[in-house]
Amino acid sequence: MRLKDKVALITGAGSGMGASIAETYAREGAKVGVLDMQEDAARKVAGEIGRNAIAIRCDLVKRAEIDAAVAATIKAFGGIDILVNNAGISHVNKPVLDVAEDDFDRVFDVNVKGLFMMTQAVIPHLRKAGGGSIINIGSTAGLRPRPGLSAYSATKGAVHNLTKTLAVELAPDKIRVTAIAPVATETPLLPTFLGNAPGQRDKFVATVPLGRLAQPQDIANMALFLATAEAEFVTGNIVEVDGGRCV
Repeated sequence: MRLKDKVALITGAGSGMGASIAETYAREGAKVGVLDMQEDAARKVAGEIGRNAIAIRCDLVKRAEIDAAVAATIKAFGGIDILVNNAGISHVNKPVLDVAEDDFDRVFDVNVKGLFMMTQAVIPHLRKAGGGSIINIGSTAGLRPRPGLSAYSATKGAVHNLTKTLAVELAPDKIRVTAIAPVATETPLLPTFLGNAPGQRDKFVATVPLGRLAQPQDIANMALFLATAEAEFVTGNIVEVDGGRCV
């Protein structure tokens, strides 16, 4: 098993990509902290995994809840080796002039500030462990933006830049920092990204050379590789999992 005896903390793990990453890590021997704003969803995923997972409710815009989630994971499993910053939200696809200030603040609070604060909370424990891996979920929207997702795309550009900054800063601590940039993925957020225009899904799929949207398992497979010793010389990379869309 490729993650035997490792402990991973995964945000937004109650559904979609986060749930697939948690399940994949557990199959590969990791113990997993399943964090989600929706406690019932986190409990469902953790329950399906079994005794090597715990469910933790965590609101990423509240530092006290972040600290409590990190402490609960360490109490249950003895430490943290891997952090996956997967939690993210979007505003509905709309013109830039229709993006309200509340929409803007909300996506930046979760996608950037929450990720930043969770990373701050985990770094001391990765240092204590002698190193580790931080994997951020970015987006092709941060590399090849398209109309209607202005604030969301800006958050993912920030995530990519932060990933590179931290990779350099934390390299002396043997902490690797990478990001995955998925194309539109079959998750509950997909309708928010695509909007409601008729035929929008087919139109978007036509821009992906491999001819389909991403599945959560596609992202989980890359997150697995980036967490393993096989990726020990990989840091600072924004890895596109996009069927060739950004080519």
